[in-house]
Amino acid sequence: MDTQTTPATHNATNQTTSNQDHSLSPLLINLLKTVLYREDDEQLWGALLKLQARVRDYVAALNLDLVLDEAEGYAFLKSRPEPEEQEAKTKTRLPRLVARRPLSFPVSLLLALLRKRLAEFDANGGDTRLVLGKEDIAGLMRVFLPDSSNEARLVDQVETHINKVIDLGFISKLKTGNNPQTYEVRRILKAFVDAQWLADFDVRLASYQAQLAGEEDTSDKIDDE
Repeated sequence: MDTQTTPATHNATNQTTSNQDHSLSPLLINLLKTVLYREDDEQLWGALLKLQARVRDYVAALNLDLVLDEAEGYAFLKSRPEPEEQEAKTKTRLPRLVARRPLSFPVSLLLALLRKRLAEFDANGGDTRLVLGKEDIAGLMRVFLPDSSNEARLVDQVETHINKVIDLGFISKLKTGNNPQTYEVRRILKAFVDAQWLADFDVRLASYQAQLAGEEDTSDKIDDE
């Protein structure tokens, strides 16, 4: 028996497509501007799960990939890897829509230390949110920074680096009222500082310490979200 599309069915299909199109625009705009977290906007997150195939097709034309981690609850757009040198000679290199920022040594160091701390936190189980105070973060960095007899100055310097990492979207400042300021380490950090990078952590720290001694001046780069 042949099935036929009735006017009601046709209208319902058109309505569904229209609703999806209506949801796609704010979803794409949000992703092109920043990271999308499930906890920040459940409705937009739900739309992403339904429309992720269309999102991937759309951003592919912009030379971007959608990185979606349902377990951790975040999504962002990432530039596709540049072609190998030989391939690049025969292809027109596209401009990057997602900028790459050179990071200073202290910010690179802080990201590495926070990623290592997050791995240790996950290994211990329990809570899913890693929350640290300013003094905790200063303690992580103290051993790798130049010796200073001025503790207050050290903490102020660390706060400057913390604010930069906040701007990058890897930690967020929590509302604490009159209590000492605390910060949540966002789990998206795991997507940027991966397991292989972490495996080379000791080697990287040796390089960082060489920079402190003035032996080398290098910078890391990270995709801006």
